[in-house]
Amino acid sequence: MTTDVFAAFVDVLAEALDEPEAKASDLAARVRLSRSHLDRVVATAAGERPGAFRRRILLERAAYRLLTGPGHILDVAVEAGYGSHEAFTRAFSRAYGVPPAAWRGRPDRIRIDAPSGIHFHPPNGLRVPARDKVSSMDLLRTIVDHHVWLLGRMLDETATLTDEQLDTRIEISVEGIDDEPTLRSLLSRLIGQLGMWHAALAGQEYDFSVEQGESVQSMRRRLDEVGPAFAAEIGELCAQDRLDELIVCPGENVEVYTAGAMIAHVITFASYRRTLVAGALHDAGRDDFDGGDPIRWITTQSR
Repeated sequence: MTTDVFAAFVDVLAEALDEPEAKASDLAARVRLSRSHLDRVVATAAGERPGAFRRRILLERAAYRLLTGPGHILDVAVEAGYGSHEAFTRAFSRAYGVPPAAWRGRPDRIRIDAPSGIHFHPPNGLRVPARDKVSSMDLLRTIVDHHVWLLGRMLDETATLTDEQLDTRIEISVEGIDDEPTLRSLLSRLIGQLGMWHAALAGQEYDFSVEQGESVQSMRRRLDEVGPAFAAEIGELCAQDRLDELIVCPGENVEVYTAGAMIAHVITFASYRRTLVAGALHDAGRDDFDGGDPIRWITTQSR
């Protein structure tokens, strides 16, 4: 609960950076807490009370403005919420050891030491340290998890479309990749791609005929089976540092690839196909999924 309230406070604080008149009581109201309750939560989570937290962030932004802008110091002071040059100079000197004019002449660090590790981040945001360390392997698994999740969401929307909408040719395409693509063919291939490599990891052949005119219900059944299995396999490869392991693809022409190369291949072509699907669904009046962009989903997962 404390973590959630503090995260909400940080969001509100970031949104209110350009409101110099905002007070701690205003920020408390925006997170629907009393001033005293917010004081306790923020002091516990960050080691600073909300008012001091905000003043520090605004001073850090003021230092950035002094460093990057030719404006008058009074303008910087007003933007930071100070009513006079003198008040700003006193506060800045306490934080940085020298008056703002002297600091501008010989700039030093912008960040003021703080137990929370949360600081102003140019040009007008906050940098919040991660609660958990995320490795490159973790990120790779998260990208695959997002891909499987997004395919499920796309199928949910596609299930309400007519056969005509599913089979309408998508005009924007890349020559040599998915000639004459449709929503149906793209989604079936996206799931088939997971199925194909899942089979390869098991040393089995993949039956491409299932993708011919496949129904949305069949796609859903296949995704429910192969999506989690493929994601789990990628997680295992990452956790065991086996991305250089060789994968043999059986068939008429046997080919061999590394696991890392296979994952890069899946994500590269999946991104292209998902973009076409997202655009087609948008044209059909369905959610556009931010074009398939994973940025919000992955950020939410890490908070």
